[in-house]
This record gives sequence, structure tokens and C-alpha cells, in this order.
Amino acid sequence: MILTVTLNPSVDISYRSDTFSLDKVNRIADVSKTAGGKGLNVARVLRQLGEDTAATGFLGGSLGAFIRTGISSQGIKDFFVKIDGETRNCIAVIHEGRQTEILEAGPSISKNESSQFIDAFSEYVQNVEVVTISGSLPKGLVKDFYAKLIKTANSNDTPVLLDTKGELLARTLEHADKPWLIKPNLDELADLVGEKPTDEKQICDALKQIKGGVPWVVVTTGALGAFVKHEETLYRVGIPAVDAVNPVGSGDAVMAGFAAGLAQGLKGETFIKYGLAMGVLNAMEAQTGFVNPEKVSWCMEQIRVDSI
Repeated sequence: MILTVTLNPSVDISYRSDTFSLDKVNRIADVSKTAGGKGLNVARVLRQLGEDTAATGFLGGSLGAFIRTGISSQGIKDFFVKIDGETRNCIAVIHEGRQTEILEAGPSISKNESSQFIDAFSEYVQNVEVVTISGSLPKGLVKDFYAKLIKTANSNDTPVLLDTKGELLARTLEHADKPWLIKPNLDELADLVGEKPTDEKQICDALKQIKGGVPWVVVTTGALGAFVKHEETLYRVGIPAVDAVNPVGSGDAVMAGFAAGLAQGLKGETFIKYGLAMGVLNAMEAQTGFVNPEKVSWCMEQIRVDSI
């Protein structure tokens, strides 16, 4: 089983309209409401790949109940911890080729709720093969909360794939217990090394600066592909040119691909191709956090991996 961690999930509400006017009534007919959060996108893709999947984090109130119903209907096991606060909404208004987002901060987690989660997580990691951790921390949690989770998982020999950014990523990597894989984009890589790389040489130099026990570093660069560091070996990865319908969530799909590939025992270039194929396939779908499993083999054949 693969466990995905989303500590600050949301109900994602999408409003689509040809026009949008401030200070006026806007009537929207095209509305979608889904269980949201980076880790839940990971969980959905894992299920589409046929993986036994559970999701955990904090959920509260009627919106939390909505998410529980949604993930259960998709075959994702519900390992969420109940909190007193209300789970947040995240609203996207898509109009005239633009997207306006209204993101709630979410609930504040109490010390008691934090302790309950740590206790529950300590039990979960004894029964899962892989853990993914995605996104930001809700209010109330200490900045080294991810480091605590990684230490707990490592003590059970359960590898952790981490997708977060900025100070939270840098602070987590300062601890002795490291994640098994991290997946920064170029901006997030810049946060780690102090300067945004702009060409292949600078990306490789930046990757070499990331030391200290993270076996896999995957730097996604959108349509240009990715750069991967495994131990001391660097790879350049070229991906096929496709008509991108909706690239949102492709990074989460990549996380799912690497988690599933690890659980399946894939190695080397096959492992890299499998993980990155999911980002390409997600971009080809209209819905966020969706891939077509029937196209996996085709996509892997189109991906080129070269050692640098």
C-alpha cells in the first residue's frame, strides 16, 4: 500500500464563465467541486495505476465529510484524522482565458490534534510500502513537522517522497533523516541553492549542490522535460511534445508515478521514464490528477533518458 499525506486539503471549486465582472452579479452554470490538495491528486493517479492507496491528513466539518465521501468513492482508503476546525475551500474562477484564485488559509491545528496525527502516522508507516508527502503545512504545526514524519518513516524503513518548497523544503533537508526523493521545479531548486538556474549547466551545478543523503532529486522543467540526480549520477530527460489540455497537477502525477514505480520495484531508466510519463499523461487530460493507464507504455517509449 502507498500512503499519501495531505495535511492541508481543500474542496476545490471551479467556476467557468465566458466573462467575469467585479461589483456585479455573476451567474455561473459550469461548476465543479472536487476533493483537492496535492496529495489527493497523487492518490487519484495512484488508484488509476492500480495501486492500493490510502490518504491521510487533517479533515473537519462538512467540507471534510465531502472529501471523505469523494475519496472513498474512488477506492482511496480514508486514514484522515478528524479535527474540530473546518476544512478549507479553494476557488478558481476561469474566465476569458484567465484564472483568478481565491484560496482560504484553512484551519489551525491544535497541539492535541498534531499529537493524534503523529500517533496515527506511526502506526500507518508500519503497514505501507511507500509514503508521499505533498504541499504546505496548515497553521498550528511546527516548521519541522515534515522532518518528524520522515524520521518516523525512516525508522520503519519506509521511503518518503517529498514535494514541498521554499523554507519548508530547505528546513526539512537540514535534518539528519532525509526523504528518499524530492521533486523541485526550477523555482523551488532556486530556493535551495540561492539562484535560479537558466541553462543545463547551471541546473546540473545546482543539482550537485544538493548533498547529504537524498538518493533521488527530480527537477521538472515543464515541456522541456526534467533533470534527475540519482546518488552522484545526473540524467537529462526528454519528453514527447503533446497537446497539453490541462497541465495543472502534472507535478503531482509525477510524484504518483515515482511512488508507484518504487512500489513495483522498477529500476534505473525504466523507473525514471515511468515516473515522468505520468506528468505528460496528466497534461493530456482535462481533469486535474488524471492519467490514461492505457497510454503509459506509449509515453515511456517516447521518453529519452541520457546520462550527463
